[in-house]
Amino acid sequence: MRRSTKFGGMKVSDARRLKTLESENAKLKKMLAEQMMDVATLKEMLGKNF
Repeated sequence: MRRSTKFGGMKVSDARRLKTLESENAKLKKMLAEQMMDVATLKEMLGKNF
């Protein structure tokens, strides 16, 4: 019986899923950073007005 092709101990399908999750994680981190910058900007603007 032949085993599935493996990459670094993972099946190819697992490696593809990992790559997809890593890409999604990077997008989410970027979105979070942008939101944090928006919040910081709003806090700074509010601080100057009060």
